[in-house]
Amino acid sequence: MVSLLVCVFRCIERRIADAACWTKSPLIGMTGIFLQLLKNEGPRSLYLGLTPSLTRSGFYGGLRLGLYEPTKVSFDWAFGSTTVLVKIASGEFAGAFSTALTNPVEVVKMNPNAVPMAQVREIVSIGGIGALWKGFGPAMVRAAALTASQLATYDETKRILVIQTSLEEGFHLHLCSSVVAGVVSTLITASMDMIKTRLMMMHHDSGSSRIYKNGFHCGYKVVRKEGSMALYKGLDKKISFLEDI
Repeated sequence: MVSLLVCVFRCIERRIADAACWTKSPLIGMTGIFLQLLKNEGPRSLYLGLTPSLTRSGFYGGLRLGLYEPTKVSFDWAFGSTTVLVKIASGEFAGAFSTALTNPVEVVKMNPNAVPMAQVREIVSIGGIGALWKGFGPAMVRAAALTASQLATYDETKRILVIQTSLEEGFHLHLCSSVVAGVVSTLITASMDMIKTRLMMMHHDSGSSRIYKNGFHCGYKVVRKEGSMALYKGLDKKISFLEDI
């Protein structure tokens, strides 16, 4: 159910990023894009790319969440400590390693209109096997920051709430910890997410020169052309979804 909702959000997010990259018309926002898609393309357009989205959720989400605890235990064994810095390092490793393995799925997911395997063949034929790892660097940085901020914040918030409040192990404790972790991780990764999306979409415009050289160049051009707040477009919607980004 969560993946279905996130798929709709991602579809709208891609359209906004596409418009920002390739058109000079004013952006109409998420609600406008949502209504436009329903009117012009029908409800099914909101779920284009559902297969790679579910694949990504299974592999990437499972890896980064599943690697966190074993990594934290290993660090505890190696350093004899489970401080917040150890938790952050564990999250960074889990996120970066997961992205290194699943980045091709993320690239394929950026074009929801194509059949996944046909899209893979097209990307490889145009840019070589390395094209499947387009945006790999920023994606790894973002995934490391996301997992570290999300899981470390969750762990620490839960620990503090148990000590400082009357909350006990159960639904309310997990809910409060998850909300805090979701807000913190979204604030940290919003700009990285925008940069990563724009870098991954560059291969669709194969007839022109590269717009962005790397993640830093992308961020610089966006800030110079659209202002610093452009890095946080859609932040309110991201916080509302509290998505795994």
